Amino acid sequence: MSNIVLSASVRQNLLSLQSTADLLATTQSRLSTGKKVNTALDNPTNFFTAQGLDNRASDISNLLDGINNGVQVLQAANTGITSLQKLIDSAKSIANQALQTTVGYSTKSNISTTIPGATPADLRGTTSYGSATASSNVLFDGTAGGTTPAQATTLLGSAAQGSYATPAASAVKASDNSTLLAGTATLIGVGGASNLVASSPSDGDTMTVNGHTITFRAGSAPAGTAIPAGSGVNASGTILTDGNGNSTVYLGTTGAPVAKVNDLLSAIDLASGVKTASINNSGVATIGVASGATPSSLASGIATIETSTGADVSITGKADFLKALGLTTATGGGNATLNIARATAPGSLGSLIQDGSTLNVDGHVITFKNAPVPGSTNAPAVPSGFGVSGNVETDGNGNSTVYLQTGTIADVLKAIDFATGVQTFTLNGSGGGTLATASGQSASSINTSGQLKLSTGINADLSITGTGNSLAALGLAGNTGTASAFTAARQSGVGGISGKTLTFTSFNGGTPVNVTFGDGTNGTVKTLDQLNAQLQANHLTATIDANGVLTVSTVNEYASSTLGSTIAGGAVGGTITSSLTFTTAQPPIQDPVAQTARSSLVGQFNNILAQIDTTSQDSSFNGVNLLNGDTLKLIFNETGSSTLNINGVVFNAAGLGLSNLVNGVDFIDNGATNKVLASLNAASSTLRSEGSALGSNLSIVQVRQDFSKNLINVLQTGSSNLTLADTNEEAANSQALSTRQSIAVSALSLANQSQQSVLQLLR
Repeated sequence: MSNIVLSASVRQNLLSLQSTADLLATTQSRLSTGKKVNTALDNPTNFFTAQGLDNRASDISNLLDGINNGVQVLQAANTGITSLQKLIDSAKSIANQALQTTVGYSTKSNISTTIPGATPADLRGTTSYGSATASSNVLFDGTAGGTTPAQATTLLGSAAQGSYATPAASAVKASDNSTLLAGTATLIGVGGASNLVASSPSDGDTMTVNGHTITFRAGSAPAGTAIPAGSGVNASGTILTDGNGNSTVYLGTTGAPVAKVNDLLSAIDLASGVKTASINNSGVATIGVASGATPSSLASGIATIETSTGADVSITGKADFLKALGLTTATGGGNATLNIARATAPGSLGSLIQDGSTLNVDGHVITFKNAPVPGSTNAPAVPSGFGVSGNVETDGNGNSTVYLQTGTIADVLKAIDFATGVQTFTLNGSGGGTLATASGQSASSINTSGQLKLSTGINADLSITGTGNSLAALGLAGNTGTASAFTAARQSGVGGISGKTLTFTSFNGGTPVNVTFGDGTNGTVKTLDQLNAQLQANHLTATIDANGVLTVSTVNEYASSTLGSTIAGGAVGGTITSSLTFTTAQPPIQDPVAQTARSSLVGQFNNILAQIDTTSQDSSFNGVNLLNGDTLKLIFNETGSSTLNINGVVFNAAGLGLSNLVNGVDFIDNGATNKVLASLNAASSTLRSEGSALGSNLSIVQVRQDFSKNLINVLQTGSSNLTLADTNEEAANSQALSTRQSIAVSALSLANQSQQSVLQLLR
């Protein structure tokens, strides 16, 4: 080749063609492979960097297969848990069927005793009772200092009347303002010093005194047959009264006035109890002052209103009229009120009993009334069907009225004894009777300390409620003074169970029972319902039949247990055993039909446990079973530094805390069945907890699975960015190089033409 001589132009064109051919080959290689870096010679840095990225993407892709398998393992375990939960629910259904079947015993273990006359409403029966004594709070009289004990003679009302007197400096005057007003002044008239024209009452006006009504009427009082039945007119013809405190004052006319201030004061005293009215069959009312009382008065301009010893006074009327009488400083056509309190003294209680207060004693009513005792001086006669003993009026059947004007603590005690039957009062038909203390009873009394000693009697437990201030005033409202009732139980006689206790030791883990029989208050038991309420916590129940046989037996939950046995407990004891004899508890008697049904359910239950075992063993994927104790390890990166270990559990029947039931032991009664249900509920809770844990792990694995997929894409994209060729650019290069090659061939041809000219010369 060295002997061949080429011209410079030919050689230059030839080199150009060779260079173009090389470039064209490179471009065609890039177009065919799609890469601009195919070997380390193309670009060592990009080639090896891209290779590293591709290798890592490949490694992670290989790990992704393991992650996918791990997801399926978790899915298989979750499927197994779902199936196990359904099997547990089926087992619960079987246990509930056992609860709903007939109890497995025809007779449960029990003890019994006979209480003569006992009923569900009163377990104490008809055994004899003795009267007990109950104490009140200490009562004090009205002696200054309030520490002197009351006595039997202490008055229930005031020892002396209370009063209100107009101050001398405020003495009232007649309407002409020149003469002091006197009780003889008329209520209406035509001017002058003797009437109250400016503030006279009008026809139809009223005044209220202690709840009684005084009505003012113009004209004259009715007479003869015109007098309403049961009412009477006084001798002066100015007052019509019903004898119970309600009155009508007849004013006359302005030309011929008849009613005087003293008539109004008499009407007030009739309403307050200071005066009384005795009405005969002809309608004549004889008005007199109650025994030991001082009437209200108005003299020399000084108005004095007296209370009764049995009640405070409250007067409400037109303000101008009351001011004209000196009873208020208020003025105007509206109402004003004057209140006057009774006074306490050594002879009366420190807290006076209010008029109208009552006591309800064992269903009998004692009423406290502000009035003189019927049959006494200036008092109505004793009504038919009633009798009076001291200051007590009674119907002979336990209902009484105690009159406050002269009534004492001794009278209250007598009235209470009438209600309880401790004392009796046999009426004689003429307002009297015979007082006697019931055989074997002791009358209620008050001790030297001022405490009431109330006898309960034997007819019923003592129960006292009240209205008004009766309970508090008599020390029967408890330590705080706010109690609404006072109660006390009778004493139990020979053979009785009132006050006796019935005890049971803990039965099958229940709460020991300590029952005290009584009136049903303060924690004592009277009724069958109350007894069962206390026995329930110790898994026992009681019944009583028409013959008074009280039977205590086990509840259905523990029908297989023997009451009082060493294993189950529930031994009977207490002071009641000294009065009553209990039978010996015998073992329960099985019901063959019911036990056969329960045995069938035991077999069904055990079949489900077998399915639980096989289901847990079959919950595997690719040889890994998280419900059979296997551990799943997942690797998330190519170095093995990022992993997740999921520890498996053993969820066969034993792993879930379940075991095969035994005929004659399990499902034998409701108690045994409830224990099985408790274990099933615990198994359900365990499954739910593990299901939650698997769900949490599955979420983690799925997140890492998605992360790995995205990371592979990132690595592969990075590798491609380093090695991939731009096909558009390479296509343009190929086209340009082809053109260049064609031009180079033409140039080479032109260069060879000079050689051809020499060839022509040689020819």
